[in-house]
Amino acid sequence: MPSSLDELPAHVRLESHPTACNKAVAVSNVSPGSVILDVPSMVVLLLPSGKGHRCDFCLCSEASTVRLARCAGCASYWYCGTQCQSLHWGSHKKYCKRLASFTASADFQCLEEHEKLAALLHTHLIAEISSNVLCDARAKQLSTFMSLLPGPQHGSPPIACPMSVSVEVHQSLEALFSRSGNNNFAVHSHLTTIAHGIFPLASRLFNHSCLPNAAARYVIRQGQPVHMEVVALRQINASEEICISYVDPALIESRQQITHFTYGFSCTCPSCNFINTIGAIPPLPVSEAALADLDNALQRFCIPSGDIDDHTLLAGSALQVLPKNLHCVLHEGYLSRLTDTFSESSHEGSYRVALNVGLSVFAMYLLIYPTNYPQIGMHLLEMAKTAWNAVIAADHDNEQDVPAKTSLLKRAQIYLDLSSKIIKVFGSEGDPGGPLEELAVLENLLREDERSQLPVRKAWYDQ
Repeated sequence: MPSSLDELPAHVRLESHPTACNKAVAVSNVSPGSVILDVPSMVVLLLPSGKGHRCDFCLCSEASTVRLARCAGCASYWYCGTQCQSLHWGSHKKYCKRLASFTASADFQCLEEHEKLAALLHTHLIAEISSNVLCDARAKQLSTFMSLLPGPQHGSPPIACPMSVSVEVHQSLEALFSRSGNNNFAVHSHLTTIAHGIFPLASRLFNHSCLPNAAARYVIRQGQPVHMEVVALRQINASEEICISYVDPALIESRQQITHFTYGFSCTCPSCNFINTIGAIPPLPVSEAALADLDNALQRFCIPSGDIDDHTLLAGSALQVLPKNLHCVLHEGYLSRLTDTFSESSHEGSYRVALNVGLSVFAMYLLIYPTNYPQIGMHLLEMAKTAWNAVIAADHDNEQDVPAKTSLLKRAQIYLDLSSKIIKVFGSEGDPGGPLEELAVLENLLREDERSQLPVRKAWYDQ
């Protein structure tokens, strides 16, 4: 398994880049869904929300077959078994006894939440490289990590839990700090962030684009380090650069500031270049009627045929020709309003409202995300579930509008089919179950309904 530049994956070769260390390009054509890179983490830090619910080493969640036990030394870390505790002990012992007093200290408590996470991640990193069990693979990871470009320096380095380190490690602390802030990844399960982790080879190989052709997913297996897999989202042609996104492309207004402040560069992808040509984004309309007109205009532009099953629809390609009257949709608040309304309506039973708003969300995703980006597939799955529940609600209310129900069932199937194509490219991630399992359940419900084997339809949330 590759851990350094001496062990590049078969799909990849390095070429020079004008501003980054290098760029990774495809050796030959890479098909959608292919795993380009599979690497273990150097360190991971579980988010506070997962404490006591996930193992601090492998990140597996507590379940009927997994019982977590708390570390007796610090009472702050949980493990799913002796194997994970033993694997983590080489570094954890460096700060175990000191962690409680460190996190209770005034210096730590005065930090912002993101600064606390940075301090703990640095603690993990220092402990890992100070460990007496730094094996050859770990040494290669460290070498790769130190070859990364340092990030922009903003103030003093974050604090870390006091521990005994060698002179060599002490002398390299500033270099470590300057690289960890801009080279750690949000580790997610089913696209929900559960931890942060450092994967040096992934940082070293793949540059950023807001329209990436690859994406990172995370493999969680009990008793093993967390792995990152970089997966091709579409066909990547030979000699084409392989890019991932360091920030959510949906952060349209703020992503340039994030890349500049955190990573020290300005993104020049086609999406960012177009947004830069606009200048100041026009304000959104205020009235509900005007916002509704804007939603409809956006749908007509992104889905001109009115059919989301139209195979001419290509994610990420419409933004560059967005008409001036729709530039205001690039306000981040516009997408937030849509997603909040969709979530509230679908959960409160206003399914027809949710389905209409959901089309506007889909239109926005076509603007900002590239082909097969997993967020598009997840949203379409939610649309399919909402359409199915709309049919259930009509049954419950004894509505006799058969054509309307038939239309809803057809829409559910279309959304499900499109979702399946996208999610299956991205593949399984994180905890067991998740979107792939939900796809199978809903597909089975629709198939049984078509065969008239469901005298009483079951709502999605009853599954």
